[in-house]
Amino acid sequence: MEWFKNFYEGFVFAFGCAMLLMYALLALLSLRGIRRFQRTHSYVDYTKMLDSPLAPGISVIAPAYNEGVTIISNVRSLLTLVYPKYEVIIINDGSTDDTLEKLINEFELQEVDFAYNERIKSQPVKRIFKSVNNVYDKLLVIDKVNGKSKADASNAGINAAAYDYFLCTDVDSILEKDTLLRLIKPFMDEEHQRIKAVGEPCPECGYVHFAEDSVRVIASGATLRLANSCDVDEGVITRVRPPRQWLPRFQEMEYIRAYVLGKMGWSLINCVPNVSGGLGLFDKEIAIKAGGYDSQSFAEDMDIVTRMCTYMIDNKLKYAIRYIPTSQCWTEGPPTLKVFSRQRTRWGRGLAEIITMHRRVLFHPRYKQLGLIVLPYNLLFEFLAPIIEFTGILFYIYLIITGQINWHYALILLAFVYLYSVMITTLAIWWDHMTYHYYKTWREVIGLALMAFLEPLFYHPLIVFFALRGYYYFLTGKKHSWGNMQRQGFGKKKTANA
Repeated sequence: MEWFKNFYEGFVFAFGCAMLLMYALLALLSLRGIRRFQRTHSYVDYTKMLDSPLAPGISVIAPAYNEGVTIISNVRSLLTLVYPKYEVIIINDGSTDDTLEKLINEFELQEVDFAYNERIKSQPVKRIFKSVNNVYDKLLVIDKVNGKSKADASNAGINAAAYDYFLCTDVDSILEKDTLLRLIKPFMDEEHQRIKAVGEPCPECGYVHFAEDSVRVIASGATLRLANSCDVDEGVITRVRPPRQWLPRFQEMEYIRAYVLGKMGWSLINCVPNVSGGLGLFDKEIAIKAGGYDSQSFAEDMDIVTRMCTYMIDNKLKYAIRYIPTSQCWTEGPPTLKVFSRQRTRWGRGLAEIITMHRRVLFHPRYKQLGLIVLPYNLLFEFLAPIIEFTGILFYIYLIITGQINWHYALILLAFVYLYSVMITTLAIWWDHMTYHYYKTWREVIGLALMAFLEPLFYHPLIVFFALRGYYYFLTGKKHSWGNMQRQGFGKKKTANA
């Protein structure tokens, strides 16, 4: 038993040190990435793209299931995005409420004959609608059989998409008006081919030859935040506030840390693990060749990015995934523990699926960053972390019961880990605020940052528990439905008439 105790203590110590170093590295990479973004984009005039004939078309795909409460205002918001050439595709995924009826009545929809080409498998499409009013000529509504997942509905939207790029979002999300302009820019920046000199002067002609070194951006994303307590007027965020409820407030803090500190750091070294299902712009050609979304997956956003990267590497094509630090998407976070538990259990199960489905890529040198950094990180520091934390608690209890614990060093270690986690979260919130000032007062910023002191005690244990439950569901094959988010609707700006 003594050898096991020594081994476990050594393993946990090494794992903990590696995780702390990884967070420190991500923080430094993130800071550098944000500074580079500000330096290169501070003076960019995005409005010039509105008149540019080179701006590619974008299909905005938004699945909807029982979204009758907010469907009209949210679709109107999508129709008012600022971009020269785009369409909005709403997929009614077999809703059982009045979602489709509201869409038909509000936007004067009429069933049309449509050349629907099923390049990616999905549940059958029953009807397709277009508006008889030219004001809504950008809108296309698909009515299909319920596929029991957002992924299946998204595949139907990709099949109907007219343009080369598609933006996948949630119909309940609110997008900034310039979202398409900002997300398409990384694609356009890399679209031109870089030319470089290679080799020694040619013995025949005496000149150094040139070769094309092209990198294809296959996806881009941006920071996503919660709109639970924000002022919303006609689908536009008019006042940003941290959520008032404790559970969504914890999620806001977590999102800022994950996007600003995490994904911006990964983006700098082209190791972005996934593009959020709430907001992601994709190259349609590569997405289709990679097989589209897996309708059976509980982590469809990570799965499609992994398969797109795998496709590019298998075909010896250079690729990049870009993230920008500006907040472009606002969504309603789970307000109750019941809905939150369902979401995080699904995420845990999805992570287990990703590690299993793509195990051939894991630690494979051929897949470079994907096989040696992205998936190993997900395995070691995302998948294994809840298991190690849980077994560590049990081990601590064992040491306490048997009287083998050194309280002096144990308390110092716990204090260090606790304060380190608080520091990392506080840094992310501070960088976010100092860079873009989304919150109007320091009181709001400090109030959100103080949640970092409570997170290890209340919120993080919930994350660990729901992740372990997701692993259990995966191992036992227990059925777990996606379920409805039970939207409450965004808070609206108060007016005199109200």
